Amino acid sequence: MYDMDMGETQVHGGMSVIPLFNGTEDSGYITLKEALDSELLVITELNEHGTVPELKVHNLGDVPILLLDGEELVGAKQNRVLNTTILLKEGSETVIPVSCTEHGRWSYTSDRFADSGHVAANRVRRSKSASVCQSLRNHEGYRSNQREVWDEINELSHEAMVMSETGAMRDVYSSREKDLKGYMDAFPLMDDQKGILVIIKGEVAGMDRVSSSAAYKLLHEKLMKSYAIEALLE
Repeated sequence: MYDMDMGETQVHGGMSVIPLFNGTEDSGYITLKEALDSELLVITELNEHGTVPELKVHNLGDVPILLLDGEELVGAKQNRVLNTTILLKEGSETVIPVSCTEHGRWSYTSDRFADSGHVAANRVRRSKSASVCQSLRNHEGYRSNQREVWDEINELSHEAMVMSETGAMRDVYSSREKDLKGYMDAFPLMDDQKGILVIIKGEVAGMDRVSSSAAYKLLHEKLMKSYAIEALLE
């Protein structure tokens, strides 16, 4: 953890969080939420028919956009999450690798994607990342094992006792909104914070860190919920 300072440990409901800070600041990019809210980013299906593991993104602005691994996009033919972190160059258009988080729908609800306000639950991110790493070792690009992603979401839904008509991960978060608020209150954003180290029931669950405190401010709640939903269900 080079060039990183740790704050005081915060504890709630079997989950411990250590805020992360450092002395350098990189404000040369904006987040997915900022870009979508400002209409500087357009995310669509690859073509009219769509393809599950890929989406098309177009940065209309003059500043790079941070797309974070696990961030969920909703709309179009089905909800997806990003398979890797991407810093999308200004004025560029490209294809990004994604995984489906709504296996029961393949029909348009909108032309473009929107921000769901969530990052994939920690177990989903872990499983997805492991299969993406294997895909890279096999020289097959940033592809996940889609079946494993769906299985993790099904297990999450079962534990949360959620019956989603389309098998959407987002519905699990919605079902525990009040409980998650307790975690958000217990783990508030700190001044100049840039990340978190999370421990659940004595084991390290994960760490997330970015180089901009302004960007992290908009990612904090998303990231906290991705771990808190696990702590709730455990």
